[in-house]
Amino acid sequence: MFKEFFEELLNGTLIGLKCLECGEIVCPPKSTCDRCGGRRFEKTVLSGYGKVVSYTVTYVAPMGYEDETPYTVALVELDEGPWIVGRLKVDAETADKENLIGKRVKIYAEEFKSEIFYPNKEKRIVPVFEIVE
Repeated sequence: MFKEFFEELLNGTLIGLKCLECGEIVCPPKSTCDRCGGRRFEKTVLSGYGKVVSYTVTYVAPMGYEDETPYTVALVELDEGPWIVGRLKVDAETADKENLIGKRVKIYAEEFKSEIFYPNKEKRIVPVFEIVE
């Protein structure tokens, strides 16, 4: 399901899992529900919108990502409830100067060059957030 999550996101659709025990939405997909520990889910399509909860600018990247710095990483609360991490499509100077907390964003995906530690050696699909208001 995790591979499908990234492929669907690359095609413009954000998918999550709805727990059949308590109704909690899980995204990205995982094997147990965060709320009740349930393991029975159904796939659901999410809006792809949310708000920035926190963010940081990465100037010193981990090995394999050096060519991508600086980049902004954000924690976003989706409209449906789950929190998800991805790149925020804002340059480092803007991220450092402006308060982006609470900004509305839309999620999509971009393909980046794979690196030594990434499981898929053909491509690396990264969630990306674009500010919409």
